[in-house]
Amino acid sequence: MAFDLKRRLAAEAMGTAILVATVVGSGIMADRLSDDVAVSLLGNTIPTGAILVVLISILGPISGAHFNPAVTMVFAARREIEANAAALYALAQVLGGIAGTLIAHAMFDLQLFQVSETARTGTGQWIAEAVATFGLVLTILAGLRFRGDAIPWLVGLYITAAYWFTASTSFANPAVAVARAFTNTFSGIRPTDVPLFVVAEVLGALVAAAIVGWMLAERNTSTSPPTVKGTE
Repeated sequence: MAFDLKRRLAAEAMGTAILVATVVGSGIMADRLSDDVAVSLLGNTIPTGAILVVLISILGPISGAHFNPAVTMVFAARREIEANAAALYALAQVLGGIAGTLIAHAMFDLQLFQVSETARTGTGQWIAEAVATFGLVLTILAGLRFRGDAIPWLVGLYITAAYWFTASTSFANPAVAVARAFTNTFSGIRPTDVPLFVVAEVLGALVAAAIVGWMLAERNTSTSPPTVKGTE
């Protein structure tokens, strides 16, 4: 990459912080403005999809705009980022996400440090997180292959849709799941529910990487027999 690791880590931390501040902040605002849960969810969904388009567009050229340890893990597995850099990416994303939660609380004059009491557990929730992360990784990898210029919009639109078609409202991101455990607001998740969300997200990401890797693998379409050296 054209940028050194420090700048890439700063971009990942800042991007994840802004993403989480948007998720948590828009959730607080939506919950204050409406008693209708569906309207509040819509008010949470649109800003999240929109900010992803912005963040990926402006920070993608610096760090790749992962903002997600599951996505970084996939790129590390594909050897597109070194293992030590990937570990630092994940740390920057988690710390940035927590900072984003605190920033959202500060903006709305809430207690900075909170622990969520919102239960998000059960087989349906875990399946939903696996499906959400599977779809996200599929979108990213296939998008990079065929429509790299459209990645910001593809990811933003996918997450916008996934908020509504998944039972979990599509966290699809271990760093975001951890960060949302520190807010007892509309978008929160109990800390005890976070580990299985993360497991589901990692599994969904790995399955997507394996399937996309197979699906998009180059095929040798040549029908000519191999040439033996010395017989040309």
